[in-house]
Amino acid sequence: MNTNIRWQTSEFLPTPLRYGAAVVVGLLALSIIAFAVFQPIKVLPRIGLAPGLGLIDQDGRVLSNETLRGHIILYNFTYSRCASPCPQTMGVMRAVQEQLNGPFDNKGFRIRLLTISLDPTHDTPQVLKEFALRSGADRPRWWFVTGDESQLKYAVGGGFNVYYAADAKGGITVDPVFVLVDGWGIVRAEYRTASPAMDRILRDISLVIDEAKNSEGAARYAYEAAHLFLCYPK
Repeated sequence: MNTNIRWQTSEFLPTPLRYGAAVVVGLLALSIIAFAVFQPIKVLPRIGLAPGLGLIDQDGRVLSNETLRGHIILYNFTYSRCASPCPQTMGVMRAVQEQLNGPFDNKGFRIRLLTISLDPTHDTPQVLKEFALRSGADRPRWWFVTGDESQLKYAVGGGFNVYYAADAKGGITVDPVFVLVDGWGIVRAEYRTASPAMDRILRDISLVIDEAKNSEGAARYAYEAAHLFLCYPK
C-alpha cells in the first residue's frame, strides 16, 4: 500500500512542477548544444605541466618554478654560438618583445620571454649577459638562463620534449621550438618551427590572459566548459 502511494506521488507531480522541470532540462540541453556548436569562448589546450626548473640567469641568480609562478612565459632553446636556425628564432623572440613592450595589451599580467642555453660549459652568466645584449633583450622582460647538463636534459629534453644533441663540429644541433606556459606552470602552446606566425603567438598569449582573468567566480565554469568541449582556436 505504501509502495503504491510513493509511486503515485512521484509519477503524478503537479503540472506546474513538471512543466518547470522540463523547461530547466530543455534550457540546459540547448545551452550545452549551443556552447558546443558556436563555441563562444576559445581556450588553449592544457598540454601538460612544464618541468621543474632550477637554472641560473645572466645575473647569476637561481630561476625556479617559484620565481616564475604567476608569469606567462614564452620559451625558446638555443646557445650563444649557435649558427642556424638560432638567429631566426632569436629574431622571433625579439619581435615578440617589441610587441609586448609596444601596442600589446597585457591587461596587467606579467609576460616574460625566457631563452634557455643548451651550452652550459661555455655560456656562463657573463656570456649570457653579453648574448642578451647582442640579442636586444630588455632585462625585465627577457631572461637568459642555463644549468648543468643533467638539469637541461631533464627540463629541455624530457620536460619540453625538445631534441638537441652535440654534433661532429663541436656545436649543438637543436630543433627550433617555442613553448608558451601559463602562470600556473601549464604548457598551453608549442610552436615547432623556426618562424611561427606572430599573430598566432600574440593571439595565444591573449587567450591565456583572458582565461586567467576569468579564473574565479561564475566565469570560471564557462571556461571549464570550453575545455570540456575542446573550444580550441584553429
